[in-house]
Amino acid sequence: MATQDTLLSEQSLFPHPDGAALSLQLPWYRSVWLSSVTGLALEIDGAAIDASKLRLEHRGVSYRLDEIAEQSEVLWFLQDRPRLVVELDEPIADGSEHEVRLVADLRLPYMQIKPGSETEPGLYVPNHVDVTRALVASAAVEAATTPYFEASAADALGEFAEPRDSDPFKLGLTLYSATAEFAAGWYDFDSLLARVADLGVGPGIEIVASQMVPTYPHVSDEFVAKWRSAFDKYGFDASSFGANLDMGRNRSRDMSLDEEFEFTETLLQSAKKLDFPLVRIQSAKPELLRRILPIAERLNLKLGYEIHAPLGPNAEPIVKVREVFEEFDSPLLGFVADFSSTMHSMAPTLLRSVKKRGLDDAAVEKLQEIWRTDVPMRERQQAFIAYLQGRGINPGILGSLAHLSFNMQGRVDVREWSDIMPQILHVHAKFYDIDENGDEPAIDYRAITEEFVRGGFSGYMSSEWEGHAFADLGEVDPLVLVQRQHALIRRSMREVQALA
Repeated sequence: MATQDTLLSEQSLFPHPDGAALSLQLPWYRSVWLSSVTGLALEIDGAAIDASKLRLEHRGVSYRLDEIAEQSEVLWFLQDRPRLVVELDEPIADGSEHEVRLVADLRLPYMQIKPGSETEPGLYVPNHVDVTRALVASAAVEAATTPYFEASAADALGEFAEPRDSDPFKLGLTLYSATAEFAAGWYDFDSLLARVADLGVGPGIEIVASQMVPTYPHVSDEFVAKWRSAFDKYGFDASSFGANLDMGRNRSRDMSLDEEFEFTETLLQSAKKLDFPLVRIQSAKPELLRRILPIAERLNLKLGYEIHAPLGPNAEPIVKVREVFEEFDSPLLGFVADFSSTMHSMAPTLLRSVKKRGLDDAAVEKLQEIWRTDVPMRERQQAFIAYLQGRGINPGILGSLAHLSFNMQGRVDVREWSDIMPQILHVHAKFYDIDENGDEPAIDYRAITEEFVRGGFSGYMSSEWEGHAFADLGEVDPLVLVQRQHALIRRSMREVQALA
C-alpha cells in the first residue's frame, strides 16, 4: 500500500488477555506527535467496538482514546509500532481469523491550510485512512515483511554510472526516497546507509529529520555517533537537513512565536551536531527569521526555503518570500528548488494508482485534463471532485490522492528557475518513474539540467523519489531507481556541456 494508506499489515493482529491487540504502522511518511491522531474507529467481524473499550499502548504507556489529544510531547516515530488494545468479552484465539476494519484520522501538524493563533487552532491537512483486512491472530512476535531488493543497475548504465571531475554539480539523494521501506522495517538506519554506499548513490546525504531521527526534534549522542561512524566509513557528505515547523503540534492552538523560535532553534542545533551546512526551512516569516538568523550565523548554517509544487519561483507567495530575503540581505538565505514544481505531465505511477482504486479510463483522462488547466490548485481539485460526484463516483475511493494529485505535481515553466538561480542553495531532484529509455516521463530533465548548467549551479542535486506516495511497497526498488536517475542527470548535463 502507498505510504499514506499503510496502517495494518498481515501480522497486525494479536491475542491479548483483555481481548485483542492490533500493531499499527504510522500511515504517513514522517513521524508525528500522538496528538496528531484525531480519530480511531474499529470494527471486528462487522461489530463496532465502543471507543471506551479501546486504548493505545505506546512506549510503555497506555492511553485512553480521549487522552490522546493532550499528548503533544509524545512522538510516534515512523518505525514505532504502538498497539491498539481491544477489550472484548472473550480473548480471541491464537490462529483465529477475523475481518478487521480500522479507520484512522491524522491532523498533519506541519501542513497548515489556515493559520490559527496562540489561543485557537489552525486548519491542517488531514489524512483519512480506512482499511479492512482479513487477519489471522498470532501470538508470535511481529516480523517485518520480506524485503524486495533489485540488483544494482550500474552495469547497464555505462559511462553515466559514475561521476566525473568535470561534472558541473554533485549528486546524492535524500533518504526520504526509501520512505516506505524504512517505515516497513526493511531497513534500519545503518543498513539503509550501507545500501546507499553499495549502490553508489551518494555522496550527498539528505534527511527529513522528522522521519529519521527517533528523538526528533533533538538528536541524541547515540544518533550522532552512529551518523558520524557511517559517514567516516562510506565517505558520505551531509547535504541538507530537512526541518519542519510543527505549528499544530498542540491540538488546541497554534504555536506562539516564542515556541516557533525554540522549536526551530532546536532543529538548527540538531543539524549542526550532524555537520549539515544547510537547513531546509518551512517558514520565512520576518519575525521568525529575525530571531533565527543570528543563530544560523553563529552555527554557520545556510537556510533554504523550499519551492515545491504547485508553486514556482514567480508564484505570489514565493515572490513575497523573495522580497523578505531581499530585505534581510543575508548570504545565508536562499531556496531549495523542488522539481515537482516543473512537471509537464502527471506521473504514470500516480495514474496507475488511481486506476487501482477504481477510476475508469474516462475518469483518468478527465483527471489529466483538469490538471493541465491554468487555474489554482484548489479549484482544479474541486473541479475533479465535482466531476466524480456528477458521475456517481465517490471521491473517497481515492483517499488523500484526491488532494495529492494536484498539490504534489506542478506545471511551472522550467525556465523560471533561472529567475532565482543565484539564490538556489540546494535541489530536490524529484522524480516518480524512469522509463525504458532512461528518461523521467513526467519531468523534462534535459531541459531542467540545461537551465542549471547554464545558470552556474554548483551545489547538490539530491534525488528524491516520491513514488512511495502512490506505489505499493515492493513494487519497485527506489534506490535502484535513484541509480538510474543519476545516470539520466549525468547524461543530460554532459550533453549540455558538449554544446557549450
